[in-house]
Amino acid sequence: MSTEIDAKVHAELRENFGKGFARRLRAAGQIPAVIYGHGTTPVHVALPGHQVSLLVRRANALLELDIDGKDHLTLVKDVQRDPVRQIIEHIDLLVVKKGEKIHVDVPVTVVGEPFAGTIANLDASTVSLEVEATHIPEHVEVDVEGLEDGAHVTAGDLKLPKGASLITEPETLVVAIYVPTATIAADDEIAEADAEVAAGQSEESAE
Repeated sequence: MSTEIDAKVHAELRENFGKGFARRLRAAGQIPAVIYGHGTTPVHVALPGHQVSLLVRRANALLELDIDGKDHLTLVKDVQRDPVRQIIEHIDLLVVKKGEKIHVDVPVTVVGEPFAGTIANLDASTVSLEVEATHIPEHVEVDVEGLEDGAHVTAGDLKLPKGASLITEPETLVVAIYVPTATIAADDEIAEADAEVAAGQSEESAE
């Protein structure tokens, strides 16, 4: 599934900077942000906190900003959060244009169940793709249904959405299927116990 524009957001230009002003903005329910790209001078704005906090939960959110009556299509490139409270402190927005190709990191989602007794380990949680700005996939799926121990899926094996090109090195490991060490150890213990029982039975038969 590709992502169209997520929402239209009213943004206010801001001329005051610094940590103190940013704190006052957040206290008023707004989020400080900067818009850059396409050779333009960076523009500093304040965004509505609640609306934008919901929108940026998904990777690569595409926002259409209304700034003084003019529309600006932007891609969320970075969300800076307080490490303890996880409150959004600042957002970086990249100016994009409809139809242009951009580079984005897209989340990888594992679907299906591997062979019984094995585990699918997600080695790469994202892959880099070149896609149209208004057609960014929400995720790329990796189907591990029935895959057995030792199987692996590389970036080059992924089925990409229409119009997307892979930037990540094709040989990059994305998912590996393996039997957990604990399971192997348990199987070895059972095998040893069976061997001991068999040996005891043989001795009894010999007597």
